[in-house]
Amino acid sequence: MAERIRASIVGASGYVGGELLRLLLDHPHIEVGQVTSERSAGAFVHFTHPNLRGRSKLQFVSAADLEACDLLFLGLPHGGAMGRIEEFATLAPRIVDLSADFRLRDTAGYERWYGKAHANPTWLAKFVYGLPELYREEIQGAHYVSGVGCNATATNLAIWPLLKQGLVEAERGVICEVKVGSSEGGNKSSDSTHHPERSGVMRSFAPTGHRHSAEILQAARLAGVETHVHLSATAVDNVRGVLATAHLFVKPGVSEKDLWKAYRQVYRDEPFVRLVKEKTGIYRYPEPKILSGSNYADVGFELDEQSGRVVAICAIDNLMKGAAGTALQCANLMHGWDETTGLGFPGLHPV
Repeated sequence: MAERIRASIVGASGYVGGELLRLLLDHPHIEVGQVTSERSAGAFVHFTHPNLRGRSKLQFVSAADLEACDLLFLGLPHGGAMGRIEEFATLAPRIVDLSADFRLRDTAGYERWYGKAHANPTWLAKFVYGLPELYREEIQGAHYVSGVGCNATATNLAIWPLLKQGLVEAERGVICEVKVGSSEGGNKSSDSTHHPERSGVMRSFAPTGHRHSAEILQAARLAGVETHVHLSATAVDNVRGVLATAHLFVKPGVSEKDLWKAYRQVYRDEPFVRLVKEKTGIYRYPEPKILSGSNYADVGFELDEQSGRVVAICAIDNLMKGAAGTALQCANLMHGWDETTGLGFPGLHPV
């Protein structure tokens, strides 16, 4: 077996950091070096991530005590990486940042969607957007890769074949509703995440102006398409999961057969995208429930031939394909390993 590399995680006490640590502990090519948490420094990781009890004797350290490593994952809150990226770059030759700090390519776009100027704009061009299904060649061998927005990931994977193959009337825009689980809000409690307030909800929390719209627009431009994105987000009573339901209008003459051809052609070699469109059974369309803990994205569609409206659907686990799983998939590509390494878990049924 080839020599293993040393990887560390900055900001490992959150839900995404815990998922990433869970994955790295079983990775055949990676040895976990250090994991940081300012509030939990000195504590064993299993006190924060109890599913890792007996799996690791690691203790959290302060970021001030970080040592050099081969690969550094940054799991800091949004805004936490951009001001310290030069410091982090001295510690590791390759970095995967899971925050939103380096997802967008232009400073104007960042300021528009995040409401403030980027603290380190010269670094935006150094990062590759970390969605392998769209940027695989750029990720391979890259030194700096950004994370992905979970809602943007689900939406982009739902609509990407339609945009890439030029099957829809882009001028009519993309309308998408994402339903999301509570873990998307992170592990810090608030009034809105207090159990009596959160339990049983179907709460619209971003009817317009969701920041992940910027990543969807960026993907559309990659496909050579200028369009409008109308993204709405609703909290539902799940812990994990994103279900994106996007509405677009096909060009005249486009049939369901054309849609099948596009989805199959674009995704036929993608190891983590599964087409789900059945005529019978319970799971006829993508369903987040069965994807918990997995890096798969289930994608489906339905065409209303009378109106020309196509409904494109994608389900993911927001902590996996929407964050930690894709980050590891990118790390595999960056190092020339099989991109599925350490990511074979298929989810559970029943749950």
